Amino acid sequence: MLRIRLSSACLALVAMSVSVLSAAEPVGDRTVVEKTPGLVGFWTFGEEAGQPRVSSGTKERHPLQEVSGPVARVEGGPYSGYAAEFNGRQYLKIPYAETGDLNIAGPDAQVSLFAVVRIVDLKQSRTIAGMWSEGKGANDDTGTRQYSLLMNMPTYGGPNKLTPHISSEGGVTRRADGSAFPWCCDYAASAHDVPTETWCTLGFTYDAKSIRAYINGELDEQPLDPKKHKRTDRYFTEEGPDGKDRGLNPYYHGRGIFRYDAEKHAATKPGGGSDFTVGARYAVGSFTGEATKGRFGGLAVFNRAITDKEMRALHSSAGVEKLNGR
Repeated sequence: MLRIRLSSACLALVAMSVSVLSAAEPVGDRTVVEKTPGLVGFWTFGEEAGQPRVSSGTKERHPLQEVSGPVARVEGGPYSGYAAEFNGRQYLKIPYAETGDLNIAGPDAQVSLFAVVRIVDLKQSRTIAGMWSEGKGANDDTGTRQYSLLMNMPTYGGPNKLTPHISSEGGVTRRADGSAFPWCCDYAASAHDVPTETWCTLGFTYDAKSIRAYINGELDEQPLDPKKHKRTDRYFTEEGPDGKDRGLNPYYHGRGIFRYDAEKHAATKPGGGSDFTVGARYAVGSFTGEATKGRFGGLAVFNRAITDKEMRALHSSAGVEKLNGR
């Protein structure tokens, strides 16, 4: 009898070990991401809390540093079998001086971002990732915004939507005559809300002309309705291509991405260039006032506008249906 009990105990331990191993097995195919042209950053979040999250399959390692404490690693993720869990108090960053080829900027610059995430709530504006430092609030023109994938921006028609941003000024948006808005308002807005409490993929592209927002691999197209979307200003309705409107998703921007110059901007933007941040951004004088809650299983940045077909392939590579089925 003793032998049988020991055997059962051993079997239980083996079963437990197998269960733990299977829980940490990736459900997706990371090689699809790594083989997509233009990849400059790709994090799979397999590292334990307290360790830098390092880019894989890219020229530069881009170690993401934890800020305000360890970011937990939890089981279940598309590419490493794990995910980083953000609690709204911590985030990850790369200091501006170390951003390397993530520092995508210039009049003809292109960029794409793809993320596999499980967002917990959207009661406030939230951040996926990007180089996006807004300054201290409304009418503050000291920001050094470049590009970012944000969520829930109700001011100009993006409540609970996916709202990828591009800035050519770094600070507030300016009309053709130079007059200023109180905020940066150059963003696309998806037709549907960002999914919450479920794994999904979110992404955007910018081809030096238009910003496009994607949910679960598909362009979530939406035409502009000026009144509904709070975009009645002539900037939105008359300063697009050929004097027409800018649209909403896709959204016409066409002025390139801000490039910080330490000498040129020493007086006007004394805070310096924007860090690359994941799960938070500098807004209204704080990094964590609107920090994200949820799990990040994969994050990729490209220095080109990937195609619709490529975005679908990235979505398929994540295996979110399998993640949600666990």
